[in-house]
Amino acid sequence: MSTSTAARTARLSLGLVLFGVSVALMIRADLGVGPWDVLHQGLAERLGLPVGWVVNGVAALVLLAWWPLRQRPGIGTVANVAVVGVVVEAVLAALVVPQALPLRAALLVAGILLNAVATALYIGAGLGPGPRDGLMTGIAARGHSVRVVRTVIELSVLAAGWLLGGTVGVGTVLFAAAIGPLVHHLLPRLTVPAPAGPTKELPPCPA
Repeated sequence: MSTSTAARTARLSLGLVLFGVSVALMIRADLGVGPWDVLHQGLAERLGLPVGWVVNGVAALVLLAWWPLRQRPGIGTVANVAVVGVVVEAVLAALVVPQALPLRAALLVAGILLNAVATALYIGAGLGPGPRDGLMTGIAARGHSVRVVRTVIELSVLAAGWLLGGTVGVGTVLFAAAIGPLVHHLLPRLTVPAPAGPTKELPPCPA
């Protein structure tokens, strides 16, 4: 395995684990979760399934929306579907809801910041975005700002989740407003540079 491949794999793995941790932190803060997790909560309530299972199931369904965007799944896409929900369930089992409001607020802020870092890490690894972020990158590739595209997607999913009975709170609003600008700022800084191609020799100048 080359150094570049190892670096990409490490960033992908770290990003996916941190993403799952961030979701669990926001759920345990109990101040409102991110828009996708409002949707996950609503579906989990309606279907009677664990949130982690719903996270993975929705991820698989969102892949269908990639077809018109001509996005190609990579190893990162498959890993996202397999890993995130499992990590969410594991961290939720280890965490309890703190009673003090300042501690809950700290969990919320930490979850939002960690979510942005995690998103930039696994997209920046260049091994395939997660299903939800494939929507963002696919639409943004058509000349739109990552910040604007992410914010529009988050707000749309929020509305659907709320209609299904998901919990909306101050954390939901904060996440929807902050995640687009944060990922827009972090993605260029956490992207693994593409390996340089071989240097081509210039032809000799004619005499």
